[in-house]
Amino acid sequence: MRMRRLRRSQAMRALVRETTVAPGDLIYPLFLCPGEGVRRAVSSMPGVFNLSVDEAVREAEEAASLGIGGLLLFGLPESKDEQATGAYDENGIVQQGLRAMKKSAAAKKLVLMADTCLCEYTSHGHCGCVIETEDGWTVDNDPSLDLLARTAVSLARAGADVVAPSDMMDGRVAAIRAALDKHALQNTPILSYASKFASAFYGPFREAADSAPQFGDRKTYQMDGANLREAMREIDLDIEEGADMILMKPAMPYLDVILAARDRVDVPIGAYQVSGEYSMLQAAFEHGWLDRDRATLESLVSMRRAGADFIVTYFAKEAARLLS
Repeated sequence: MRMRRLRRSQAMRALVRETTVAPGDLIYPLFLCPGEGVRRAVSSMPGVFNLSVDEAVREAEEAASLGIGGLLLFGLPESKDEQATGAYDENGIVQQGLRAMKKSAAAKKLVLMADTCLCEYTSHGHCGCVIETEDGWTVDNDPSLDLLARTAVSLARAGADVVAPSDMMDGRVAAIRAALDKHALQNTPILSYASKFASAFYGPFREAADSAPQFGDRKTYQMDGANLREAMREIDLDIEEGADMILMKPAMPYLDVILAARDRVDVPIGAYQVSGEYSMLQAAFEHGWLDRDRATLESLVSMRRAGADFIVTYFAKEAARLLS
């Protein structure tokens, strides 16, 4: 037997290829900020910008022209407070962006996903309400659920096709599902960040979204990276609570989690190639250590091969051009 027979040419390799990536499999994250004509570079993420709504609409239209499947929207509010009021403000920055994109014939062809969390909107930078206890400050789970549910309803009303809770509070999927149904938004699906690990690979994102915790860390609510079985429990619980899709974050350091989830559940699975993964590759490209095009596509294929149906990636536009 000669395995090389099926590797003899590009046409032959393409014919027998087991795993493929298409532009429609990609979700492009955008960071929306106040103002007009704003395109502010994120220093730790080359090619990524904080965008005013008008600029974000242009990005959305370009993404649609490239055949990209959708967008994942994050917001940088004008002001922050302890109750994250900017997250569920009917005139919040992401709500403005959603309404503007729905008016664009090109942009509204995309699946518009709205990150549903509080960290970008709280003055303390945590993903829920913070209280002081005898042992110090802690994130109070249950009061946070109401704010997350209000945020999801506000985003869905503004035009979000999908709400995506990323907070990792216990019970948040059930709370969001109940709130959406109560407000006649029963057709809005929930993409749950079902296994979101407390990872070092989020560093550059915190600059992009201005969401670094002002004290402590998120290890009491995001998952320990050593725990695969616990990740499966998180996934089971979120699906039981009503999650329509799940998102795994980060992606490349946790491909085994994606594979285990794919073997376990039948719902659509997404992988988030997070900021640190992106910036790490960009640094290698800048130094000429890796072939840019090949490494970009290889990283995405690895996630699809592990079982991801779609991929959230800052490489979405670049990859779509390579794949066209």
